[in-house]
This record gives sequence, structure tokens and C-alpha cells, in this order.
Amino acid sequence: MTDQLRRFLYRRVLLIGPILFGVLLVTFLLVRIGDQDPVAMLAGPTASAAQIAEVRAELGLDRPVLEQFAIYIAKVATGDLGRSWLNSRPVLDDLWRRVPVTLELLLLGVGLAAAIGIPAGIAAAFRPDGRFDQISRLVSLLGFSIPTYWLGLLAIFVFFYLLGWAPPPMGRLSLMIDAPPHVTGSYVIDALLAADPDALGSAVAQLVLPVACITIIAAAPMLKQARAIAIDVLASDYVRYARASGLPARDIRAIVRRNSAVPLLTFAGTELTGLVGTSSLIELVFAWGGMGQYGLSAILEGDFTAVQGYVLFVACFSLLVFVVVDLLVMLLEPRAQTA
Repeated sequence: MTDQLRRFLYRRVLLIGPILFGVLLVTFLLVRIGDQDPVAMLAGPTASAAQIAEVRAELGLDRPVLEQFAIYIAKVATGDLGRSWLNSRPVLDDLWRRVPVTLELLLLGVGLAAAIGIPAGIAAAFRPDGRFDQISRLVSLLGFSIPTYWLGLLAIFVFFYLLGWAPPPMGRLSLMIDAPPHVTGSYVIDALLAADPDALGSAVAQLVLPVACITIIAAAPMLKQARAIAIDVLASDYVRYARASGLPARDIRAIVRRNSAVPLLTFAGTELTGLVGTSSLIELVFAWGGMGQYGLSAILEGDFTAVQGYVLFVACFSLLVFVVVDLLVMLLEPRAQTA
């Protein structure tokens, strides 16, 4: 490890602590200033004032807010995110079980979006206002315009209800198929490891529609960003000099791809973290059972402990992605090591 990389990691580690503390503080305060009263929801509509007060005391909500926050921070520091107020299960266990489920969906969707959107955007930049450029801009505009939940419902209506090509949107496996032994949490990988063709086929079939929705949502901004970056690179002095020197078109395209890689990598990392929230709607529509669906359900049901744990997990995931992206940028662009 070089000295630059060591200093980079040291600076990032120093920043992670204050950022996570800020996330915990903001989340803790936000869930308590809302108009939802989880105690009344837990006690039930017929509960008396005494019963509501008893539940509030059991949850520690009768204490001052600062004392509640201090207790919460002390528990988080030991890896205890508390228990869900609705099902009494440890929030950390629930989230760990759902992380691979969401990652499987996101990584496949964003990976396919990058494989389609980035080459298409760069190709469109070589012939601005050409037919392919106009089609790509139209596709990108449609991708931006379609609401996430509507796209999921439309896919189910067309491919499951009308055409019958897709399996019922009832989770990650058909109801008639047993889950493979748990190894990674991804049914596709676990079915491969267990050599279970039935589970593998069912897991892949169930993945098609939700992954396609994530791909469409993610590909539109990637295509637009790749086109804009490639146009800037093509207008640069070094590309114009290369063209004036008679460099072949193949070499020009290689220069553009190489010089677009760093900003596109940064954008893809931002896109991946942003899709964690967006994918919760897709997970809800397809009954996916991932981390996003867990967080969304916790918000709707006023399960404050689960909401806090979910936000903390998303923040940790985002920080991890940004650190990995920065490391890759440093490896691809040596000048970044001195920044």
C-alpha cells in the first residue's frame, strides 16, 4: 500500500465517525417530531390512558429526549440496534438477513444499466443530433419520466397478467419451490452452490421483472451523463489534436472511453447509493422482502427502532460505496492521489 493510499484511508476513517453520528442524530430527532404516535398504535385503539402510559414507559419514551438518545448511541456502539416494536425481533438480525436480497437486486440492475447506458451514451456523443442520438435522448427522457412504482405495476400487468410470461410477483421464489440452503442470502448463488436447478430457475425467473425495472430507472441517467461527459471529452484540446494528427477513429474512441471512465465511475457510485431508496418501491410492488421494503414498512407502521436501523444501514452502505469508488478513482487516475 502506497503512502497516498494510506493517508486517503486514514482521512476517510476519520470522517466516517462524525458522519454516522450526524445521521443517527438527525434520524433520531426526525422520527420523534412526526405526527405518528407508535405507542397508541401498539396499544391499540381501545387502550386506556393508563395502558398507553405503561407501553410508553416500557419503550423508554417517557424519558427526556437527550437521555433516550444517549441510551440509543450507547447501544449502537455495542452493535445493538434495538428490537422492532412490532415483531420484537432484533433489528440488526432483520437487516442482515435482508441486505443480500437488496444487493442482489441492485447490483444486477445497476450493472445492466451501466452495460447498456454508458456505451449507448458514448456512441450517441460521436454523432450529436444523429438518428441514434435522437432515439437515445427519447429513451432517456422516458426513463426519467416514468414513476418507479408505476413502472413496476405496468410490468406486472403486461408480462404477468396479459401475456403470462412472468411468474406471479409473490417474492423471490415460486410458492412450490423450497429455498436452497442459506449460504450467501442470494437465492441464485445459493441454488448454484447447492446444484438445485429448480430453485435456480425459479429464482432467475422471479428476478427478471424487478431487475428490468431497476435497469430502466438507472439506465436513463447513465445514458444522459455518459453522453454529456463524452461530448466534453470530444471537445477537449487533446482530442482535437489527436484528430488533427490523423489518429484513426478507433483510437479516438479509445481515448474518449478512457477519459470518461473516472467521472462515469463516480456517477455510477452516486447512482447506486441513490437507488437504495428508489428500489424500496420496486421491492414493495414485487413483495421482494429486501432491506428497502423493510424500511418502507417500518416508516408506514411507525416502527421507530426499525427506521433508525434502516437509515443507519443505508448510510453505512453509501459511505462504503463512496470509499470504494474513491479508491478505484485513485487507481485509474494517478493525479487524484495528490489531491
